[in-house]
Order: sequence, then C-alpha cells, then structure tokens
Amino acid sequence: MTSILTNVAAMAALQTLRNLDGQMQTTQSRVSSGLRVGTASDNAAYWSIATTMRSDNGALSAVQDALGLGAAKVDTAYSAMESVVDVVKEIKNKLVTASEAGVDKSKIQAEISQLQDQLKSITSSASFSGENWLQAEVGGATNATTGLIYAANPVVKQVVSSFIRDPDGNVAVKSVDVVLNETNVLFDLSGGHAGLLDGNSYSGFRSINFDDGTTNHKEYFGKINTAAIYATDAIWKDVGGGVYMKGDTNGVYTSGSNGTYLIKIGGAYIDAVYTTKGYDYSAGATATGGIKYAANVSISELNITKLDDYRNSNGVSYLGMGTKATDADLMGALNSFVDGQLEALISATAKLGSISKRIDMQEDFVSKLTDSIDKGIGRLVDADMSEESTRLKALQTQQQLAIQSLSIANSSSENILSLFRQ
Repeated sequence: MTSILTNVAAMAALQTLRNLDGQMQTTQSRVSSGLRVGTASDNAAYWSIATTMRSDNGALSAVQDALGLGAAKVDTAYSAMESVVDVVKEIKNKLVTASEAGVDKSKIQAEISQLQDQLKSITSSASFSGENWLQAEVGGATNATTGLIYAANPVVKQVVSSFIRDPDGNVAVKSVDVVLNETNVLFDLSGGHAGLLDGNSYSGFRSINFDDGTTNHKEYFGKINTAAIYATDAIWKDVGGGVYMKGDTNGVYTSGSNGTYLIKIGGAYIDAVYTTKGYDYSAGATATGGIKYAANVSISELNITKLDDYRNSNGVSYLGMGTKATDADLMGALNSFVDGQLEALISATAKLGSISKRIDMQEDFVSKLTDSIDKGIGRLVDADMSEESTRLKALQTQQQLAIQSLSIANSSSENILSLFRQ
C-alpha cells in the first residue's frame, strides 16, 4: 500500500540515520579526547577505578616531591658529615704530631683551635629548608645504672616514602624515620653533651672489648689502675701487645697464671689476667656502672696545652689517669679518644649514606609505580585510535548511504503525483 501520510521507508532510513549520528558522536568524542571511557555513563565500573587510580597517582606525585625534599636534607647532612670526618682526621694528625718529644704544643694547638672552629661552622651551616640534622636538642642525660650519657629526648625526622591503598580501600602514607640521638648528632643543643663533637672523654675508665669466656663479646668499661704502674716496690716489663708484667725490685718476674699484669689502652693501664688464650682484661676490673666523664675534653674543646689540668685530680677536666700520668700517656689518651669519636663519626656518615641510597631507590620505585598505574589506567579507559579511526571512516560512509536512502524514500512520495497528471 502506498501512502502519502505514512512513509515507512523514510521512517526506517531516518531511524538508521539517527542511530549512525549517535555512534558518530561517540566515536568523534573518543577520537578527540583519546578516551574510550571518558564519563561514568560510558562504563561506570572502569570510570570509577580509573578516577580512583588517577587520584592515587596524584598522591604519588606528591610523594616524589617529598622524597626529593628528603633527599636534599639527607644529602646536605651527609656532605657536612664527610667534611667533619676530614676535619677530625686532621685534628687526629695534629695530636699525633704533638705527641712527639720537643714539639711546641702551643703552636699545634693554635691549628687545632682553627679546626675546632671549622667543625662548629660546618655543623651550624648544614641546614636545608630550615632543618639541621647535625645539631639538635636531644636532651643528653646520665643513665642511672651505668653512668653513660645518652639522648633522653631523641629527635625523629621523617621523609615521606610512599602512599599505600590496601585491599579494603584504606589509605596510608609511609615514611622513612631518621632518629637523631647520641650516635649521629654532632652537637647536643640542650647542653647535655650527648653529641659526637661535644661529648667528653671518660674519666678513670676505658671502653674495652672484654672476652667473658662465652661466645658473646660485649663492650665493657675497664677502671684505670692509677697506682700500680708507678709503685716503687715493683718493676713493670713490656711483654708486647700493650701487656705489662709485674716484677719485684730485684728484677724477678712471675709469669703464667700466677703473674700480675696490666694492659695499656689509650695511655692508661687496666688490670689484666693470663689465660690459655693469652692476656685479657681482668673480670674484676670491668665496670658495670659509675662511668664518669671529664669536663671540657670533647673534640670541639680539647686543648693540648692543658695537660696539667687533665692530670689534676681536683680539676673538672681530670682524665682519671692519676696525678703521675706522663705527658705522653695523656697525649695517648687524647689520641685514643679522638680516634674512638672518629670511628663513631664514620659510622654515622655511613648510616646517612645508606639512608640516601634508600631514598634514591624509593624515588626510582615510585617513578616506576606511577608509570605502571598510568599504563593500567590506559588499558581500562584509553581509546584504540587505529580502531576508532577505522570505525569513524565506516560510520561516515554509512551516514552518506543513510542520507542517500532517506532521499530515495522521500522521493517515492513525489512519484505519486505522476498518477494524477493528465
């Protein structure tokens, strides 16, 4: 049936054209934006996941910035520590030079004083973004049991290292903690002398590694014997390895387990015993408490022109080596003290280096993680441009055919007019 009121062919062609127009809009949107899922209406699940992951990637970008800031702080502290180690090495060299007989200690002390000022300058200038990790108020206090000075109020510095979302959707920001305490701070600004450069030498004690007969070798503190070596009723013979054997005034020495021995460490003498494994520190001489410190005998304050103060048992700078301690022994004590602090400085520098390396590794990981998340998001929502361009070309062709079909359908109504012509 032919009708001029209802053109079925035109209606079908028009419906096809409308459908093609909708597909054209979708394809053109994908081509122009590059996204297969650009809105929630395209694919609610994929859009939700992609939006969340883009948000997490933004947080990771902030983590990268924080890591860069933390790396700068650590690198600043590390560079300063390297310089401090070099200066302390130079002070150690000066002390060795000053230990030689006939050397003018006042001239060498003038050089040491300049180096001490340099240590303070390096430490105070090692700041980045208002933070200085080499000097802090760590609250140096005395351990009630051992007498050792420690950081009662260690300062914790944090470097943001990662952003985490767990399977339950909970988020957390992780950080690398850097604890500033007596093992790495150079100056204790609280005045407690818990820093490596303002910490004082022991008075009357020496830190030793004592073999207690077990597989556990612990650090002990041997009490200095201030009288034995200077006693007039005995003669002490150096038997090697810093060990001294006691003999009587007739030159008779008792060896083996019945002998009396001292071991010299840091210019001072500690009671020792003979064992089947050799000479060792006497168990009775190891101190479990009562450690004392001299005043004003830190790396930043020691003065080799004040050796009389260091042997004065009534003075605050007394090193506890006895009033008869020789200048050579006192210089040995200062050398030993500086060497011990230098080892601690080297250890602290190594720890900073390891933290710097860890931050570098974390930066690399966060960068790779960001790329992986971007890749995952792309797989969910990015449009395949090759496929979309092909589809667009096909839709354009279909659109032209639909227009042509509609034109033909519309012209069929005009053909009816020919039936009414005479």
